[in-house]
Amino acid sequence: MKIICIGRNYVEHAKELNNPVPTVPVIFMKPDTAILKDNKPFYHPDFSTDIHHEIEIVLKVCKEGKHIAEKFAANYYDEIGLGVDFTARDIQQKHKEKGLPWELAKAFDQSAPVSNFIPKSQFSDVYKLDFRLDVNGQTAQKGSTANLIFSFENVIAFVSQYVTLKKGDLIFTGTPEGVGKINIGDRLTAYLGNEKLLDFEIK
Repeated sequence: MKIICIGRNYVEHAKELNNPVPTVPVIFMKPDTAILKDNKPFYHPDFSTDIHHEIEIVLKVCKEGKHIAEKFAANYYDEIGLGVDFTARDIQQKHKEKGLPWELAKAFDQSAPVSNFIPKSQFSDVYKLDFRLDVNGQTAQKGSTANLIFSFENVIAFVSQYVTLKKGDLIFTGTPEGVGKINIGDRLTAYLGNEKLLDFEIK
């Protein structure tokens, strides 16, 4: 199982970090050791003093595919959940300044908390999904899939030209604006519509 992540897939998030709005999907990956399930606590690592939360819609791939045409891409995921792409912003910034890869800032252990997944069939329109992240009961991020730059189908088709998708792979589809620093003692809760899917502590 692999975790494929899409960077800068909401215009306002790209702007808040002073990044250009991409013309093709920005892709990075996390290893399976990044997964954090069952609302277990996230233990803040010592190597960063500036870890940010990034709430995202996550797709679960349901069958193997390569060179997938965009018109068929919707057939390659069947469940939707929420995830947090924890990012060591201080490390990322240093690496960006030197033109180095982002892995140390993005792929560390437990950097990808994920919720339970909901069958796609339960949603009348996957491009009208509202989601949000609350930190200590206050809304920090909220977004809607109506505002995606690159659609789920576009992302699946694009990624599959380079990397074979396999059943069980997860695709983090990008975060809206409002990313911010987490602190030990924080409680993060995330909602898809009105349903709470994540609820965990920072320790």
